[in-house]
Amino acid sequence: MSTVDDADRVDLDAVVTEFQGHMSLMFTRARSLWRESAAMVHPDLQPSGYKLLTHIARVGSSNAHQLAECFEMDKSAISRQVRMLEDAGLIESRPDESDGRLRVLTATAAARDLLATVRNHHSNRIRTAISGLTPDEMRVASMVFSRLAEI
Repeated sequence: MSTVDDADRVDLDAVVTEFQGHMSLMFTRARSLWRESAAMVHPDLQPSGYKLLTHIARVGSSNAHQLAECFEMDKSAISRQVRMLEDAGLIESRPDESDGRLRVLTATAAARDLLATVRNHHSNRIRTAISGLTPDEMRVASMVFSRLAEI
């Protein structure tokens, strides 16, 4: 009986190793997509600035302190990216009504339009890549991504 258990364990180890390899490739591809997406929004936009911009647009507004916590980035790096985003006309900054020391950051209408174009471009690529999957396979994949997001 232990040989079956050992064989199952070896099979599982091989599957997990293969899975980790695919995840590594996916993360490498994600970094490339962030660079590509940033360039589609603005030629001088860095991937980290693109991630900040998409977050701000998704949540509606944020401030530099919240961004630093969310992305685990140094406040000076956040400040540089925020300045670039403002200079490029991609975000607007106004004083926080409840705490004048803070600045509320919001995406401009132009930024939201550019992000929608990028999102549509990526959605089409994703749809093409997953076109052969069944709805059940998609639900399983979604569940796996959900679990991985929690670790």
